[in-house]
Amino acid sequence: MDKIAKDVGDIQSRLLDHRPIINAEVRYFVREFEEKRGHRESRLLENLNKIVPETNEQMLPTDFVGMLSDVVKRLEAAKHMAERVQQRELEAHQSTQLQGNMERLKDEWAEFLKEQQRLKQEVDEEHAKAVGQLSTQYSEKKKDLTKFSPL
Repeated sequence: MDKIAKDVGDIQSRLLDHRPIINAEVRYFVREFEEKRGHRESRLLENLNKIVPETNEQMLPTDFVGMLSDVVKRLEAAKHMAERVQQRELEAHQSTQLQGNMERLKDEWAEFLKEQQRLKQEVDEEHAKAVGQLSTQYSEKKKDLTKFSPL
């Protein structure tokens, strides 16, 4: 009976347990896939190796230095133009500042002239008072002199 049970177990494992067969099939498939893939990739790499130099010759110009010098010239021209624009903006800003300063200076000058006019009037009034006092003083002295003079 043990033999029968063992045989039944073997038959059952062969019928129902497919792991060894599946493992063998997977290994075979992977090996075939890698071989075919390896050949395909090597062919692809060879084709790429041929295409890259051809593309480099077609795409990259032979006068690369000349092109770079043209690019540098254009960049310098653009830089010069940007500097001119900045200079114009600075001049416009300074112009508006200058106009504001000129208006402020005109106002200050007008105030200064008013102040000078006021001071001039004060000096003129003081001068007129002093002249008036001196003339009265001299006229009194003249009167005193005329009183004492023997005529």
